[in-house]
Amino acid sequence: MPRPRPRHERAALTGVLFVRHATSAGMRQARFPADPAADPSGLARARALAGALPDGAAWTSPARAARETCAALGLDARPAAALAEADHGSWAGLRLADAEPDALAAWLADPDAAPHGGESRSALAARVAAWLGGGPAGVAVCDAGVIRAALAHALGLGVLAADRIDLAPLSTTRLAAAGSGWRVAHVNRKVQV
Repeated sequence: MPRPRPRHERAALTGVLFVRHATSAGMRQARFPADPAADPSGLARARALAGALPDGAAWTSPARAARETCAALGLDARPAAALAEADHGSWAGLRLADAEPDALAAWLADPDAAPHGGESRSALAARVAAWLGGGPAGVAVCDAGVIRAALAHALGLGVLAADRIDLAPLSTTRLAAAGSGWRVAHVNRKVQV
């Protein structure tokens, strides 16, 4: 009969546990990401979760809020360029409401559009799919666009369909490796301490 593990022992993770980084002022103001810092209150919530995540490898988006979230969670995470949010070009830091309406409508309707001069959402999806193709196993702290791209890849959805998935700050989304692809174990779950 196997011995029960003490509560402080955590099993190493198989698959990828995505953690959306802590809140930032830009999130609350509905701005396109421009590498803002995480909020002190969001980082305090992340510190309360330290130790609740599985042991093993960890990666972080190069974004400041993601790196700060990793530090607050007590993760020794390696930066992974593949986990960066899409480059929003001239829209970086701009409120969504202030984007030129026709250009914003085109961007929302066409995953290949990049009227801001940055990266299209389909290019982001391809980058994330390539990273998943390497078979990572561990925790990945990043922004919602990357997590939605990973879900679209796992489920065979288009980018526009994945846009409908809500992902709260500090929520987790888990993909489990399955034969020839990925299964979605859970989406937008609050971490329990």
